[in-house]
Amino acid sequence: MPKTSSTSHHSVTQRSVLNRTISTIGMTVIGAFFLFPFFWMVVTSLKPTVEVFSTGTSLMGSEIAWSNYPSALQSMPFGRIILNSLLVATAGSLLVMTVSLLSAYAFSRLRFRFRDHLFLLFLGTLVLPQEVLVIPLYIGMQKAGLVNSYFALIVPFAFGAFGAFLIRQFLLSLPGEFEEAARIDGCGDVRILFHVLLPLLKAPILVVGVFAFIDYWSTFLWPLIVVNDSHLATIPLGLQMFSGERGTDWGPMMAAVTMATIPSIFIVVFLQRQLEKGVALGAFGGR
Repeated sequence: MPKTSSTSHHSVTQRSVLNRTISTIGMTVIGAFFLFPFFWMVVTSLKPTVEVFSTGTSLMGSEIAWSNYPSALQSMPFGRIILNSLLVATAGSLLVMTVSLLSAYAFSRLRFRFRDHLFLLFLGTLVLPQEVLVIPLYIGMQKAGLVNSYFALIVPFAFGAFGAFLIRQFLLSLPGEFEEAARIDGCGDVRILFHVLLPLLKAPILVVGVFAFIDYWSTFLWPLIVVNDSHLATIPLGLQMFSGERGTDWGPMMAAVTMATIPSIFIVVFLQRQLEKGVALGAFGGR
């Protein structure tokens, strides 16, 4: 009996090691698949422009063209464009977090007629592509005299349903005793939200903020339509400056793309644990 038990334990251990090995290999392959575009971007940024679309099998160029980076900085007002993108993305993400928090609290804790029906209608806006919304939004911004302004870049897309849904799911997982105890102490809805619930909502709010920041940082269509002043250009619009009548200066453009990608990568890597926790608790914590 002891020998049989030892053999069984050894077999289970071998299967466990094999499963971990297969899982590690699979995740490595998937990770390499998703990281390859970033690798190609960095490699291309160090190639001479004439070799970017060469048919050779080598990923590297004939020389390392470090000059692409200073050329990218000189080809467009990079400092101004980065500042615009930081301002728009930071202000936009803060606004999205605020609106999402208030919306989630209203749809999860307040009692009013047709609440659930309105929430379903609110969620239905997630299926609307941006291309459908830009024309009516632009007409509204034009009539209000807000075209070519930071307001037009930030506000129109700050009222999405994704953040409200994520935070609402997390709120539904919290017991109602928190609010009941606070109401007994004389707290109203505002104090309950900001003093009782908000400290518990840091993870999902952080997820909403990061997603909003990356979305504002990388969106192209809406700034292209609503902004005509180069002083308000964001990074996606600035990259257009590398294309002209003589073609596209691919080397410096890829160098600019590489530099513009760094903030988003830094945020995701630095806040990885908080993001994982927020997604797990917020998306799957509803009851």
